[in-house]
Amino acid sequence: MSERNFEVKEVSEAAPVAKAPPLRAQTERNPDYLEGFLAKQPEIVPADAPGGDLVDEVVAALRQIFDPEIPVNIYDMGLIYNVEIADGHCVVTMTLTTPHCPVAETMPGEVELRVMSVPGIASAEVNLVWDPAWDPGKMSDEAKLEMGML
Repeated sequence: MSERNFEVKEVSEAAPVAKAPPLRAQTERNPDYLEGFLAKQPEIVPADAPGGDLVDEVVAALRQIFDPEIPVNIYDMGLIYNVEIADGHCVVTMTLTTPHCPVAETMPGEVELRVMSVPGIASAEVNLVWDPAWDPGKMSDEAKLEMGML
């Protein structure tokens, strides 16, 4: 083991240590990266465009339709693939859980009636498709929770 040698020196006063400069000058404020984003006014979304009020109302109407065998609405089940609105005409593209679904004959008619009940929708068309096929992965998290899958 090596010995350590220490030297003690008494001083009457320590030399002043220079302060570090501030990171930013006091007058400069921190950059606000959201400033430009928040300053922009939101774009007006047409009522019949995705995210518009009319589309939201149609989706709310679709959320009132439940599969009789499953306690989850057809929108959260992932059965609705698309909602398009143009000049008061709404086209809903949807599927069913299976082609042999007991409500295969009545569900498209019910969807059409519910969509046409939305103010601003003059006519509706329901396209029932089988491709892509429905699978449980299309369900919303709320639907999975209701079904006990989460």
